[in-house]
Amino acid sequence: MPETLTPTRSLPLTDLSEDERMFRQQVRDFAESEVRPLVGKMEKEAHIPRELIDKCFDLGIMGIEIPESAGGAGATFFMSVLVVEELARVDASLAVLVDVQNTLVNNALLRWGTEEQKARYFPKLASKWVGAYALSEAGSGSDAFALSCRATDEGDHYALTGRKLWITNAAEAELFIVMATIDPARGYKGITSFLVERSFPGFQVGKKEDKLGIRASSTCELVLEGCRVPKANVLGEVGKGYKIAIETLNEGRIGIGAQMVGVAQGSFEHGLRYAQDRRQFGRPIAEFQAVQFLLAELATEIEASRLLTYNAARLRDTGSSFIKEAAMSKLFASRAAEHVTSKVIEIHGGYGFSREYPVEKYFRDQKVGQIYEGTSHMQLMVIAKQLLGKL
Repeated sequence: MPETLTPTRSLPLTDLSEDERMFRQQVRDFAESEVRPLVGKMEKEAHIPRELIDKCFDLGIMGIEIPESAGGAGATFFMSVLVVEELARVDASLAVLVDVQNTLVNNALLRWGTEEQKARYFPKLASKWVGAYALSEAGSGSDAFALSCRATDEGDHYALTGRKLWITNAAEAELFIVMATIDPARGYKGITSFLVERSFPGFQVGKKEDKLGIRASSTCELVLEGCRVPKANVLGEVGKGYKIAIETLNEGRIGIGAQMVGVAQGSFEHGLRYAQDRRQFGRPIAEFQAVQFLLAELATEIEASRLLTYNAARLRDTGSSFIKEAAMSKLFASRAAEHVTSKVIEIHGGYGFSREYPVEKYFRDQKVGQIYEGTSHMQLMVIAKQLLGKL
């Protein structure tokens, strides 16, 4: 190498700073001591206790990117990814509550909120208010901009009328980011984003869904009947809600990738222990090469998922383009989680099919990773468009 060139050391993606390591360990200790003992009860009751949510606020993981001056941790997006991964390793339901709070709600307000909106809502979102993100409707899933929720200009306020479906955190939330159109004839250019408080007249949380997985996480319908929203609660510019929705979901996909990494890791750890404990033909099944090879393959898939997710999060924090990488993270990690959790059940044999063992829950919890915040087919479309240079 020429003497004029100075080699530089590039850190591994999984190499964490001291602050990141300490934060991750805090969350892992919290997940083990405070969350794990409640998982069975939360699953059975399909409910996250308010006391546990309050502990999340006390730990500082509900306002990770919120500035310290507003009561938040003033940390990075990458920290949010670490938190979601560690929580999902123990319970995906609590992980998604924290994920939506940080990567969707706080993130959108941080990027597009006015100073007055931030001053009004950040202290609450950092200390006691759960947030929710309301885009989906009965007729607009993957076609998110076919929404019909209408916002009518009433002079000093907007009146929102319509229904939203599949809204995560709806049962607990006090603040909702709601997408509605001010003019259906304008298509996506009519979509506007609104900050809607639970107490606003004409707003109601409807039916709670009975789900396959992440059962303790609330998923509800929202009913808006002339809901009165002050004009000061428009998030971003009128008619630019589509931009907020797209860009927020781009970042939210990294959070889902982290959730799937955590689910896969938690399931794998159970499988690894069981393979070393379970004896057949006079020895642990981990001594059979077929099981060894399977464990090696699963560990490799998890590590690849983690690297994709960490890379996307690091890119986002440095201000680099990350749209393709975020979609790849969600696509690959959700597929890997499905494969890992399925194979861990097989490692457990008949016990894996029983609810007395925890691995069947991981299998059910992972499936939503290929559905929400953009299905796997939508991720493929995003990746392809990025590769082909299309907007």
